[in-house]
Amino acid sequence: MQLTIKNLNKTYANGVQALNNVSLTINKGMFGLLGPNGAGKSSLMRTIATLQEADNGTISFQGSEGEINVLEQKDKVRSIVGYLPQEFGVYPKVSAEVLLDHLAVLKGITNKKERKEVVQTLLHKTNLYDKRKKNLGGFSGGMKQRFGIAQALLANPELIIVDEPTAGLDPAERNRFHNLLSELGENTIVILSTHIVDDVKELCTDMAIINKGEVLLQVHPLKAIESLKNNVWRKRIERSEVENYQKRMNVISDRMSAGKPVIHVFSETQPEEGFEIVEADLEDVYFNTITNHQLAAQ
Repeated sequence: MQLTIKNLNKTYANGVQALNNVSLTINKGMFGLLGPNGAGKSSLMRTIATLQEADNGTISFQGSEGEINVLEQKDKVRSIVGYLPQEFGVYPKVSAEVLLDHLAVLKGITNKKERKEVVQTLLHKTNLYDKRKKNLGGFSGGMKQRFGIAQALLANPELIIVDEPTAGLDPAERNRFHNLLSELGENTIVILSTHIVDDVKELCTDMAIINKGEVLLQVHPLKAIESLKNNVWRKRIERSEVENYQKRMNVISDRMSAGKPVIHVFSETQPEEGFEIVEADLEDVYFNTITNHQLAAQ
């Protein structure tokens, strides 16, 4: 099972280049697509899900039905893909059970008995069975996201695409969602598009960082972290000093801690007195990759 993207480009009518020569190879399991808002993640997801056209390039999927040309064989793709977009709308006055049954019909599950079994199984899997009679308008954000996954799993998809699924969820709902996604990744390709670094760190065995439509890095998260070993330094500074350090050093990130900025700097040696070496994490990899790309573009 493999999804192969080669030299994919997309420029919108307003002149914004959303995808710039994107090439990725994605195998079975959880794949994290990490990047800031506006990086091109959703454009790539929509293109894979056949919801928009690419200008040029190729996407192929190797699955149980052999090789599918994603950009040309759209009906075949739609039969094997499950998609949870960033903005997932529901009919507020319809129950979860009724809407999922209706969506199952649209997915081609026409046998009533089979459809009932599928709907009940998915409601159990997403921990929504006890709320199946409740109107979707009364669902919390996390419950709506779990319903979104339920509809994405109709017809046993081989490729599942979830776009910013944990944004806005409370910690408990986020953990439930993580557990569900991890389970799904055991037998399918799951592409998790997000700007939340911890989601990728906790779930994915492979990842890519994308910014301004370009793939900057594709790597196993642990290998990415290993590449920064002994090169990340930390110092607590005054707010007024941030700009000065940014001018003099390769500042990966700055964040507030107890009311003061704490900066992380990439350097092979101690940048200056007062810096302490820290164990790198995936957030350092992410910010270092994005920062280097921005500096190269200047």
